[in-house]
Amino acid sequence: MPRRAQTSDAAAVARLLHDFNAEYGDFTPSAEELEKRIRILLARGDITVVLAGDPPEGIALMRFRPALRTETLDCYLEELYVVPDRRGQGIGRALMEKAMEVARAEGAAYMDLGTAETDVAARALYEKLGFDNREGKPEGPVNYFYEREL
Repeated sequence: MPRRAQTSDAAAVARLLHDFNAEYGDFTPSAEELEKRIRILLARGDITVVLAGDPPEGIALMRFRPALRTETLDCYLEELYVVPDRRGQGIGRALMEKAMEVARAEGAAYMDLGTAETDVAARALYEKLGFDNREGKPEGPVNYFYEREL
């Protein structure tokens, strides 16, 4: 069952984020450097993280911001990652469901996220969960981010 990360989870969060970036060939500081930054961001409440597994094998990282049109918050899902050998076992879906639950509890009425066009598995997951990547109507132009009312 996914759970909300605490400051004491900073090392696990950093390791997962480092592995995620390294897997896709993106720049990443060392896990030790990331841990310092993650510890600060978690302690200040600047990020909200959901972890799955013990030890953690999946992560959802969110940021909140005031909504422009309502007095609620918007939630941006910045990262979703499951370690390669655990994919296809429902961990991503469980992370997303818990992330949406946490976002609602924080006062968010909306969640958005972005993913690569080539990340077919992630796109399928988001769409199964009700996220939409069309502007305006079902036949509207494709957005390269997904959105869903919470």
